[in-house]
Amino acid sequence: MDKRLKLIFVALMVLLAGCAGAGAGDGGSAQSGGAESADFDDGTSVSVETGSGGDAEEERVDSLQVQQRAVIKNGFIDLTVENFSQSQTDVESTASSYGGYISDSNENVNRRSGGTYRSGTLTVRVPSEDFEAFMSDMKEVGEVEHVETNSQDVTDQLVDIEARLSNLRVQRDRLRELYENANTTEDVLAVEARLTEVQTEIERLEAQQASLESRVALSTVRVHLSEQPPGPAQWYDVPVLQAFLESIDGVFVTLRALVVALAYALPYLVVFGGLFALFGSGVVFVGRRALRRLRT
Repeated sequence: MDKRLKLIFVALMVLLAGCAGAGAGDGGSAQSGGAESADFDDGTSVSVETGSGGDAEEERVDSLQVQQRAVIKNGFIDLTVENFSQSQTDVESTASSYGGYISDSNENVNRRSGGTYRSGTLTVRVPSEDFEAFMSDMKEVGEVEHVETNSQDVTDQLVDIEARLSNLRVQRDRLRELYENANTTEDVLAVEARLTEVQTEIERLEAQQASLESRVALSTVRVHLSEQPPGPAQWYDVPVLQAFLESIDGVFVTLRALVVALAYALPYLVVFGGLFALFGSGVVFVGRRALRRLRT
């Protein structure tokens, strides 16, 4: 057999091997690679390696499955506690035990029914891997009123930012080379302006990247603490001096209300009182004249 026929035969074997591999992939079974050989009359032997290619595909899928997702976790929990100061200390110590910290806090003194109670919110940053455990511990600090959690996957954002940063850094390196090799003042200024734009965009993206990575690494949990508000006091529980002062204050309020009411009513009394007096005088005058005529 001449060389041309050999080449045609080898090509046919390669084509058949590819079809067999595709058929095995469609069937869903992974077949190990093998070899097919052919011997020619002149003693020449040709072998063709065959395989399904399933191993490479499985490795690619496994790589995608083990890829770590970048997820921002946030939580909010509303608690009613017995003592605000003690509960605040418990939250701080629990956060510290997980390697977290209090980033913001506020405290309010509220007044109700003659009494006071304290409330406030603590913003806690804890490692994201301890988010669920920290939320569970917070439920033991006081009586749970409300719990809310949410998450945001920012993997695609970080990948996009990194790709843009890589492209911009390449541009920056090229612009630096152009800047060094620029011969005219016009070229220097043009390259310098573009280099400044690229550097500014790089810094903006790096700041955005750092912010997202920080929020991914440390979850944010807002813990609202509130003492139990005091109930309404009975009238006989009020101290005597306080009751006396409140009574005096009530007297002055009443007198002031009467004076204000009189001020509002005085113009009406003057106008309508005068009209009523004039009308009454006219009626009396007419009545007297009528009586005189009857007597005469």
